[in-house]
Order: sequence, then structure tokens, then C-alpha cells
Amino acid sequence: MTWFKNLSTGKKVALVLGALFLIAIIIGVATGSAGKNNEYQPQNEFKLDPWVSIKIGGLDLSINKAVLYLFLAATFTCIAMVYIAKRMQQKPNNVQTAVEAAYDLTNNNITRGNMDPQMAAKWFPFVATLFFFIWFSNLIGYLPLPTNSQETFNLFGLEIPSFALYAATANISVPLVLTLVVWISYHIEGVRTHGVRGYFATFIPAGTPSGMRVPIFVIELISHFVRIISLSVRLFANLLAGHLLILFMAGGLVVLLGLAALGVVTTAIVAVPFYLFEVVLIATLQAFIFATLTSIYLGGATAAEGH
Repeated sequence: MTWFKNLSTGKKVALVLGALFLIAIIIGVATGSAGKNNEYQPQNEFKLDPWVSIKIGGLDLSINKAVLYLFLAATFTCIAMVYIAKRMQQKPNNVQTAVEAAYDLTNNNITRGNMDPQMAAKWFPFVATLFFFIWFSNLIGYLPLPTNSQETFNLFGLEIPSFALYAATANISVPLVLTLVVWISYHIEGVRTHGVRGYFATFIPAGTPSGMRVPIFVIELISHFVRIISLSVRLFANLLAGHLLILFMAGGLVVLLGLAALGVVTTAIVAVPFYLFEVVLIATLQAFIFATLTSIYLGGATAAEGH
């Protein structure tokens, strides 16, 4: 293998990809294609089947896998904070160091970096909880759990749901509710700080010519409603797209096309690296963006001058 070590990085990567492609061709020739599978519906992975049906009039409060993931995210958020708070050490271990780094990120960078000190002290618990809850919810979404009730396997006579990936934040209702809480909160803070008339006056920047005041006010008013869409859809779409890509590349595309050889290429080259990318970067980045925008909106609503 000395010859391989002497190759440049680019040639090594090309050689490995070529070998995987060759393996895929060999497997494809040996196994052939089972044909397109029309019975497989990948969107069913995100279908919420009620596990415990609870309906009050027209209100559906049924317990499903989304409820389970929300419960797990809330539980892990509380456990992590309480565990670290009760076990703080002068010489922190790796877990405490990681949590302290995340705490410092939410306190100094996200909250205090976008609000005045008084507002930061008031809203830091909310912003930090929001960050950690979304973070844990995103991370849990990449753990295979037995939540696919449509596909089961037999274990000692019991029908157990198949393992699947799902994230509560990949359901638009969860990011939307979080967004509405943020949206209503920063408007209330703005009215408390400036009064109703004064708050709406901040929609128009100081020094704006009188002829431009009404158009700018309308544009700013529309932008506030657009925030509901942008803030919620950004989180929802990124998590949903990531899970769909992992689903397709890790086997869904193979099942749909009935081409087993494709799995060698898609899983090794796309699915595994993209899975790691989603877990390491996207889960944290989306929580950071959501919390940061929350702080920016709160800080902007209470700023002394128009924005």
C-alpha cells in the first residue's frame, strides 16, 4: 500500500470514489433491478398517526410521535440544566465545559449582544430556554427511535414499531407556535416601552421625509408579519430537508427505484457525510439562528430610536 500513501489527496479521493462506483456496477449487474416500487411512500415517515386518540369537540389533542419528541426535548433540556447546576465544579469536566460554553454563547453573544443590559437580564432565561429546547429537539431528531407505527417487527410476540428518524421541529406546527410566542412577546415589550403610538412610530426611521412615511410604515408593518413566515419556515424547512435527504440517500431512493446497487454509492458517499453534517452543524446552527433573531426582535422593539 506504499503506492497509495504516495498519492496526492485528490487522487486518493478519486480512487476511492472510483472503487465505490465500480462496486456499485458489479452489484448492479449481479442483482439487477427489482423495478420501481410504487407501494413505498416516503412521506409516510412524517405522517402523525395517533397513538392515544384524544379529541375534545373539533380539537385534536391526540398523542403521537411529535408529542413524544417534544416531551423528550423538554425533558433533556430540564435534566441537562439541573444536572449541571447541581454538579458545578471548580475544575469542570468535559460535559460541564460544553454546557458552560453553550451558556456563555446564549448569555453574551445571543442575548447581551442584541439587547440592552436590562432587557438582557429580563429575557435571558427565555432566550436560553428557547435555544436549548430547539437544540435538543434537533439533536434528538437524528437519533433512530422506534416510532414508525406503520412498519413493525415482531419481538417476543410483541409488534414493535420500526426505528425511524423524526424531529418535532420538522413539523411546521412546532416552529410556528414558537414563532408566534416570540412575535407576540416582542410586540408586547415594544408597547410597554414606548406606548402604543410611540411603538408604531418606531416603524418609521428618524429623519424620513413626510411623503415617504406612509409607504415605509406599510412596508415595515408587512415585514413584521413576514417574520412569522421566515422565522418558522427557516427552522422547519432546514430540518425537513435534511431528514428527507438522509431518508432518500440512506435507502429510500434504493427502495423507490428497486436498484440495490445504488445503495452502495448513496449511503457511503452522501448519506453518512450528510448525516454527520446535519448533526454537527445544522442542529446547532438552526437553534442559534432562531434564538439570535428572537433577541434581535426583542432588542429592536425596545430600542430608543426607530429602526
